[in-house]
Amino acid sequence: MNIVIIGAGGVGGYFGGKLAKAGYHTTFIARGQTLENIRQNGLQVKSILGDFHVYPHATDNYEVIKEADLILLCVKSWQIEAIAEKIKPLLPGNTAVLPLQNGADNADRLASLLPPSQVIAGLCRIVSKIESPGVIDHFGYEPEIVFGEIHNEPSLRLESIKVVFDKAGFKNRASDNIQRDIWLKFLFIATISAMGALTRSVLGIMREDPFLRRKLKEAAAEIVAVGNGLGVDINGKDIDGCFAIIDRIDYDTTMSLQRDMMEEKPSELENFNGYIVRQGDKLGIETPVNDFIYYSLRPMEEKVRRGGI
Repeated sequence: MNIVIIGAGGVGGYFGGKLAKAGYHTTFIARGQTLENIRQNGLQVKSILGDFHVYPHATDNYEVIKEADLILLCVKSWQIEAIAEKIKPLLPGNTAVLPLQNGADNADRLASLLPPSQVIAGLCRIVSKIESPGVIDHFGYEPEIVFGEIHNEPSLRLESIKVVFDKAGFKNRASDNIQRDIWLKFLFIATISAMGALTRSVLGIMREDPFLRRKLKEAAAEIVAVGNGLGVDINGKDIDGCFAIIDRIDYDTTMSLQRDMMEEKPSELENFNGYIVRQGDKLGIETPVNDFIYYSLRPMEEKVRRGGI
């Protein structure tokens, strides 16, 4: 299988690196210093499950899409539309595109721009970051990819992809209800990420402070209410499950949105709490905690995107 990884950050670098290590023809589309470092020194992954070093093909030329059987889209959620426009004229009719970024509606957004039959919905679970260009640090959570057809039907291509992921040696699952799985991940990540950016606190502080823990739970309840309004099967027990995970994670954990905002980089704020606020407004569902988080952080996000920071 010919696999193209778009993005060589904490997600693409880890999972793409594992696929390359397993012997699959894996090409990274990257840019700048990351591209140069992978070309010259290979891709290095430092992982709590074992370090490894691979030497995959890397390019900034999207023409490689023409030979792809599977594309893992590992950019940030706010970059989906721009990437879709780039790959659309190059996409072979039998290529599957699997988005792995955080967010609730990535597959739908992608399917509105690409042939819907070529889009597979998905998510990943991993705590990782770029240590330096071409060097990935995986420092938390057992990495996993969950994927499924948008309409939840079984398919031969899901079986084929599972064989590939199994050989690569990371945890994976073909889902029969991918929307629920995506929203369970979204519930977790959207509950804690922007609150971490707002408080400038690690997860352990937020979960142990009684006031902040209460606000996290209120934010989670709003996310569940919006999900229900959109027809997603999630409920209060899932909030309990979410906090069971929050309580197990390393005290000093931070999320990528939080790190991006604290490092004055563009973040996924619009696709997390901003998405909940907008959908709540459309559905007539009140989201006061998410409103406060989102509107408190939005000026900073807008300033970064204008180049003011």
